[in-house]
Amino acid sequence: MDNKPLEIEYKFLIEMPDIKVLEKQPDFTEKRLCQMYLELPAGLSEFGTRCRIRRVEEAGKVTFYKTFKKDVTGITRIEVEEEISETEFNTLSAYLQKGTAPVEKTRYTFSYEGFTCEVDVFPFWDTQAFLEIEVESESILPPAVPFIKVIKDVSTDKMYRNSVIARIINNNFR
Repeated sequence: MDNKPLEIEYKFLIEMPDIKVLEKQPDFTEKRLCQMYLELPAGLSEFGTRCRIRRVEEAGKVTFYKTFKKDVTGITRIEVEEEISETEFNTLSAYLQKGTAPVEKTRYTFSYEGFTCEVDVFPFWDTQAFLEIEVESESILPPAVPFIKVIKDVSTDKMYRNSVIARIINNNFR
């Protein structure tokens, strides 16, 4: 997986934001996502890394993706993502990682001071959400977004990964 795209991302646990304020931000979009974490058999896992599939609905259009991720540092990962067909998505969903459930969320994306901000809101949380901000290098700190209240930086805390949330959902909402 050398020479692959890097994802350098800060992740914050935040108080539930005012969605109406987010909607007024530049480049605002809203997407509905359903993602699953997979255990692929030998031969299907091209990189021997974590694999996720995702269904994305935006403005009435549905798109499907397969993503492989591998940690480099606490906030940097190699990420290889490709669009896939609905048929491939349905086939791969049979490999849902044991002990996990699909993760559904609404993602609100907007621009702030030249950065792309993504707020993920989950149906099981009324008071908190996640804010993710990608940066070009680990030496760049993202700006504080004044209309979002950060509870804590969870960028390097694996307990706040969506793959862990998939396990919690499975255990709490079966």
